[in-house]
Amino acid sequence: QVQLVESGGGSVQAGVSLTLSCATSGPIVGNYVTGWFRQAPGKEREFVGATMWEYGTTLYADSVKGRFTISRDKNTVYLEMISLKLDDTAVYYCAGRTRIGGSWKSPNQYSTWGQGTQVTVSS
Repeated sequence: QVQLVESGGGSVQAGVSLTLSCATSGPIVGNYVTGWFRQAPGKEREFVGATMWEYGTTLYADSVKGRFTISRDKNTVYLEMISLKLDDTAVYYCAGRTRIGGSWKSPNQYSTWGQGTQVTVSS
């Protein structure tokens, strides 16, 4: 069974950069996708971005496009965040899916979740 462990969260000032990590262990099949989501207090879990391991294909939410970048090095997926804004404050989760089809943007399409890591952006 795939297991995910996020790290790298913290409290930062607006405008700086932060990189989150998602360490992945367990059996990875060819169509495996890692997604990043975030959830702010009182809000629904929101899609941030995702990547398919086999082809390196990435997809981003419009709200983070150009500021956030997903990359992978072996079994760790990174979420590099630059020019952080107050609205980026949330608990960030990485998630994994192996199903074929469906939207990468829907949390319901992911079967495995990490524990989350808090990112707090202040002015």
